[in-house]
Amino acid sequence: MATITEAKIKQTMQRYSIIGSAPKLLSAVKRALMIAPIDISVLINGENGTGKEFFPKIIHDNSTRKHKQYIAVNCGAIPSGTISSELFGHEKGAFTSAETEHAGYFEVADKGTIFLDEVADLTLDAQARLLRVLETGEYMRVGSSRVRKTDVRVVAATNKDLMQMVKRGEFREDLFYRIAAIRIEVPPLRERGEDIKLLATKFSYDYGEEHSCPPLMFDESAYRELMAFRWSGNVRELQSLVREMSSFESGMVNGSTVKRYLSQKNHSSSLPVIFDTAQHDYTQERELIFKLILQMQQEIKDLKKAIDMGANSGHTGNNIHLSSAISELQRQSTALAQADSLADVDIPDSEWQEVSDHYTDIDTHKSHATTSAQRSSFSDIKANAVDVEEDKIKTLQDTEREVIINAIERNKGRRKQTAEELGISERTLYRKIKEYGLEYRNNRK
Repeated sequence: MATITEAKIKQTMQRYSIIGSAPKLLSAVKRALMIAPIDISVLINGENGTGKEFFPKIIHDNSTRKHKQYIAVNCGAIPSGTISSELFGHEKGAFTSAETEHAGYFEVADKGTIFLDEVADLTLDAQARLLRVLETGEYMRVGSSRVRKTDVRVVAATNKDLMQMVKRGEFREDLFYRIAAIRIEVPPLRERGEDIKLLATKFSYDYGEEHSCPPLMFDESAYRELMAFRWSGNVRELQSLVREMSSFESGMVNGSTVKRYLSQKNHSSSLPVIFDTAQHDYTQERELIFKLILQMQQEIKDLKKAIDMGANSGHTGNNIHLSSAISELQRQSTALAQADSLADVDIPDSEWQEVSDHYTDIDTHKSHATTSAQRSSFSDIKANAVDVEEDKIKTLQDTEREVIINAIERNKGRRKQTAEELGISERTLYRKIKEYGLEYRNNRK
């Protein structure tokens, strides 16, 4: 095995724009260079935003396959129903939309390298197919009985603990040991010490060059704040912060300024959780928060109107419940508005299943009466609805669930229209439907 010199490591880091001198980072780069010429599978572990995507390129470009195809595949971005087709191809007529035959990534990348990002998101069926091609080099296209051969090196990456997934039965143990023959750990930003200074300075100069303005400067107190912060989003989060500060600040910034921006980023930590970021690796989604705020504002207007109607018709007993509901909605709307600094990212999820149009119309707010008697009836319905649902509107999760239900009903279960109305991706919508138990029978296309 060739000796990897310090000069070679620095040259490689410069080529791939990897900034830093932390021992763990240098060790990871050195390990990638050492294993590159050896034709063996590699697993890259690291949190989101640490730069895992650079290491498969380092391995490929320093291997004997460097003149062949390199393909990067985000397994989490491909619906589970089509992942096997994307990886291994399909024959014409294999399924409804298969109008022509399709060569998969393993066929296209023959003699080259495939980078399987978010490999933990593969279905068990796709895991079985992947194991076979790793062990024998053999695979079959979807809808075909013909065995094909390929010679591909696999480099996989994940931010999840695959061994824990193996224990839970979510990942094949035999596949784990096959892809994890060699492991490379990419350190999180909080473990890279002085690298934070270098990265912050670089991002500041990048922003200045991009927008033709002087770069933002940091004094020592500012650097101390940056180095003391626990960067859950790692390098991407630091870059986002520097770009935000560069947009509103100029000249030299101190520790108090940095602390203020960091405090704004984490203000939402005291709010109720809308999305389970620990489980799904998603940040809160700005567009859906706006939708929730608008929905609450409409609810407040309807409830106030119902109070007026109830007062005119003598139904004052239910006004207490309506007033309480209004106060709760106003409180939640204010809390949501404070989460405006949260950003949207694209996250992996499983295949979408169309939702049925067999729904129960529970939206009583759409009834608008014109006569005095109808107004009184509407007031009774609204007050009774608040009596029944009073407990359910006390959390943001329940409000989010109701917004999603109403959107599904309005769009008759059509996934694209529902997702567009909510301002989220179809994968996110399907994940939320599963999370809240909103699956329906009689799915339709």
